[in-house]
Amino acid sequence: MSVLIGMDTKVLVQGLGKTGRFHTDKAIAYGTNMVAAVHPSRAGQTEVFEGEIDDSGVPGRGVTYAVALPIFRSVAEAVEETGANASVVYVPPPFAADAVMEAADAGVPLIVCVTEGIPVADMVKVKRYLEGKAVRLVGPNCPGVITPQECKIGIMPGYIHAPGRIGVVSRSGTLTYEAVYQLTLNGLGQTTAIGIGGDPVNGTNFVDALQLFNDDPATDGVLMIGEIGGTAEEDAAVWITENMSKPVAGFIAGTTAPPGKRMGHAGAIISGGKGTADAKIAALEAAGVVMAPTPTDMGTAMQEAMEKASPGW
Repeated sequence: MSVLIGMDTKVLVQGLGKTGRFHTDKAIAYGTNMVAAVHPSRAGQTEVFEGEIDDSGVPGRGVTYAVALPIFRSVAEAVEETGANASVVYVPPPFAADAVMEAADAGVPLIVCVTEGIPVADMVKVKRYLEGKAVRLVGPNCPGVITPQECKIGIMPGYIHAPGRIGVVSRSGTLTYEAVYQLTLNGLGQTTAIGIGGDPVNGTNFVDALQLFNDDPATDGVLMIGEIGGTAEEDAAVWITENMSKPVAGFIAGTTAPPGKRMGHAGAIISGGKGTADAKIAALEAAGVVMAPTPTDMGTAMQEAMEKASPGW
């Protein structure tokens, strides 16, 4: 079991420039079922991807792939021809919002927007456009979503992930990689890892992801990684208190960040006396979340949360 994506996910890519092509190649090498690309000026062409399958993170296995990806003029055409049920967006910031709305208009149920730097005003329009539609947006400004050894949508390195029991949800990209690698090394592994992105206006939040994992029978616990700025972590703490039936561990980045200074990206800023790391940590601890004091303790915190919930597990 997994959430959002799995073996049956058919992915199309929007934005087949240098970045899009690089990560599409990595996704195919990981085993993701990439079925189409959208590029209006190259409609009717194919993009060929060749290389070595990366199923273990160890090169030199000698298993190769060759995939000719058809290119379509629009997302609607790509969906009609291939049955794609997920899209990954690598479109540059000025045009990324339109790309997301085009995918939503075509009825793509899952849209993962990796693009960083989309204007907040554009994302406000996207949020309004998605209201009432049977569409889930992950991102923008996120590393993506991965179900280990099944499907990888985004920019995360596949080899650090391993199938397991823990759901991961994170606002931070690089800390997501650190967390999943610790879970891989300590034998817990992951069911699915979701990078929700760090922008102030995004599609999927902590509560959305926690609910997905809480409802997933294969997920035994959740590791959530937050940071300064906004109230998403405090909202998650309330939801955990009222609804969560599985153990949760967490980490909050930015304990030393000064108020008014943006740290890393658009959403990571303490303003108006809100969004401090201390307030988020206190809220999550009050909800029973086992908090890691440093990034190197995230895997240990998850083990502790599992032990508290089920002694001797």
